[in-house]
Amino acid sequence: MTVTTDSVRSALEQAPLDKVESHLHPAGSYDVADHLVPTGREEIWRFTPLKRLKGLHADAPLDGRNTRATWDAPEGATVNVVTGDEATALRGVSGWAPNTRFTARILAEVPATLLVDVPADTEVSEPIVIDVDGTDAEVTSGAHVVLRFGTHSKAVVVLNHTGSAAVSAVVEVVVADGADASVVSIQDWADDAVHLSHHQARVGRDASYKHAAISFGGDVVRMDANVTYDGPGGSAELLGLYFADAGQHIEHRIFADHTAPRTKSHAVYKGALQGEKAHTVWVGNVLIRKVAEGIETYEENRNLVLTDGCQADSIPNLEIETGEIEGAGHASATARFDDEQLFYLQSRGVSEKEAQRLVVHGFFNDLIRKVGVPSIEARLLATVEAELAKNVLKELS
Repeated sequence: MTVTTDSVRSALEQAPLDKVESHLHPAGSYDVADHLVPTGREEIWRFTPLKRLKGLHADAPLDGRNTRATWDAPEGATVNVVTGDEATALRGVSGWAPNTRFTARILAEVPATLLVDVPADTEVSEPIVIDVDGTDAEVTSGAHVVLRFGTHSKAVVVLNHTGSAAVSAVVEVVVADGADASVVSIQDWADDAVHLSHHQARVGRDASYKHAAISFGGDVVRMDANVTYDGPGGSAELLGLYFADAGQHIEHRIFADHTAPRTKSHAVYKGALQGEKAHTVWVGNVLIRKVAEGIETYEENRNLVLTDGCQADSIPNLEIETGEIEGAGHASATARFDDEQLFYLQSRGVSEKEAQRLVVHGFFNDLIRKVGVPSIEARLLATVEAELAKNVLKELS
């Protein structure tokens, strides 16, 4: 059999919904019927423990009342829950069509949208904080959130998740031309929580977008953080920090779709694992389209395995359709404690316990400082310390 470019293109371009724009991201559809229930054999679901998702990936009810949302909107920003025609008009506002059943269901079935608006030419001095507190992990629900940053605006939005819940969510982010937007999503759930979410951002001309995904708690947490570009000059910084304990499954996926020339994306995700059957997954996808000349992109994932019995999967992918780029690359590494670092510290009188603590803090410290919100940075340092106390430092006590 002879394989040619034309034969491959013909195989990929069959029915409209079979057309593959990226081998991990099939073309989307708003029609729920176009999306089959995942079986786990699909590439984008093969790592996720579907049986632990409480049906959120399939047909579980999305109308349960198992979370309470409160917020603090500083001067210059507004936060409202909208329904009816206004909510309907916000479906797909990021210019994206769902490519999974759960995202299509949320846009079709969830009647209300939490809308955060930052007007054009407005700089919000304090973070806009949305607190989502779960009340019942046996009830399933869905949520739709829209974050709009107007032209030349500047603001930080923090989504803080705590408590017990089983929730799927779509968060759409619109960053208008020249805006400077940061979104920090913290998953600090209780041990029984299930969180399935998709964050989709559209970045305008010469706009800057920072997204930080931080996951500590929960039984199963899976987050997709995607970005596309609405014009040249846009940049996206995708950050992630996660710490998995025994039995936890934490999965982060990114997709930087370079749809405009002279755009940038830079992803750095770091994770640590401890305890039997702790499992983390990171999948980084970057698609450089033919029109995206002069782009720069780099993705990096580092994992630190602290105890036996853990599993860290790390898969960086680059798909390049044009050779006219400034630079593209990726890096991935998974390792245990660096024996040389530990020896260096202990040879200078530092105890084994303190040496391991210092190494882990050093591993995360540079990434934590990139979050850019001092109160969150302090909280993350304390959380890392608390996570270490559960296992690694406890064994050395």
